[in-house]
Amino acid sequence: MLNISRKSCSIFLLAALTLFSGCVIVKDVVPMSQKHDVQSVYIVMNQSVLMDGFLAELTEQISDLGIKPTVVATSAQVPSNEYYLTYTANWNWDLAMYLTYFEAKLKINNELIGYAKYDSRMGGASFDKFGPTADKIRPLIRQLFRK
Repeated sequence: MLNISRKSCSIFLLAALTLFSGCVIVKDVVPMSQKHDVQSVYIVMNQSVLMDGFLAELTEQISDLGIKPTVVATSAQVPSNEYYLTYTANWNWDLAMYLTYFEAKLKINNELIGYAKYDSRMGGASFDKFGPTADKIRPLIRQLFRK
């Protein structure tokens, strides 16, 4: 019969929780409401996102949903009463380059109507963080636009 003290059990549980808390990848989407029928969307280019091909991938994914994307340099170029998407993304290196954080906000007239977020900053021990960026954001973009 094993004789495990409460203190040993508590230490084991604390160690297990610490280990598994380092494996969390957050995927959070608040889709636009069904009252919105987005046929076209302006994508406000984020000059801070330096990964080659990311904007092209984001644009293509939106286009694949049957929504016409138009890239603009600033939100000031978005006409009133038009939908627009702002985004941020960054990557990190751990054996390979991987998407660390992505957030997209869908707005109309400065009103937030939906957002999508991918956050692997606490996923240090998770191998799910590796893989193509496109595969990470595709389900989020689909959910955001309710497709």
